[in-house]
Amino acid sequence: MMFEVTHKTHYRYTHPVARSQHRVHLVPRSDGRQTVIRHSMLIEPAPFMRNDSIDALGNHVSILDIEEPHREFVLNARSAIRTFKPVAFDFAQTTPWDALDEALYPPGESIDIDVVQNRCASRLTGATLAIREYAASSFLPGRPVLDAVFDLTRRVYGEFTFDSAATDISTPIAQVLKTRRGVCQDFAHLTLAALRAHGVPARYMSGYVLTHPPPGQLKLTGSDASHAWIAVWAPETKWREFDPTNGLAVGDEHVLLAHGRDYADVCPISGVIVGGGEHTVSVSVDVAQIPER
Repeated sequence: MMFEVTHKTHYRYTHPVARSQHRVHLVPRSDGRQTVIRHSMLIEPAPFMRNDSIDALGNHVSILDIEEPHREFVLNARSAIRTFKPVAFDFAQTTPWDALDEALYPPGESIDIDVVQNRCASRLTGATLAIREYAASSFLPGRPVLDAVFDLTRRVYGEFTFDSAATDISTPIAQVLKTRRGVCQDFAHLTLAALRAHGVPARYMSGYVLTHPPPGQLKLTGSDASHAWIAVWAPETKWREFDPTNGLAVGDEHVLLAHGRDYADVCPISGVIVGGGEHTVSVSVDVAQIPER
């Protein structure tokens, strides 16, 4: 499928910002799951210095240094991306989750650090005993790993309520489990914590998903949002993606920006400012399917 994604972020400050530096993950990845056809990023005020590079996780990252005093900061990223459906695979034919050690640590062979590091808890995905116990009914002994992951994905979708007012960036995942409410970022972190507590390698995926308006209604401009989901490693499939917020195995309607151990690795915009006082931020996202070319 072909998509055009527009992601506009607008900061407004009560006092002038004398100088600011920002770390930006808004350039989609090009890999086996998708190809970036074109990308542009409009920045106001224009940065004194901009450095574009690839970070340690293989994501595109831009470092912006703005030295012009300003009361507003606008970043408008536009991309055209072609996505591909993953090859069909029977999840029941994957290695049991409790037998992954042999594949991850083959005798006499090198260890894939990219996989192993995603088996470990990160700052935002530390699992409590309650989180591990919640996932345990999906991870019965000997169950194929992706079959277990898909079951957990559907349970989170069925047992938790999407509620944008229930959490913020600082809400711990233990609280998300307790209230059974949150947003896609919360559900991704909770699922990652549960998987890593069972020794299953899993990544945090940041990007967008195509949304469909109710029948008979038009899609509103700017009504989309950033999205988060997960990817899980199995020897037979390598990285396979799942969306706990929507209870599904990811196909070709998800557009990937970046992946990491958790949200902190791939935050779309972060940084520091000198001055500024209080601020407000508005974000507008559009994900539109466009004709193949």
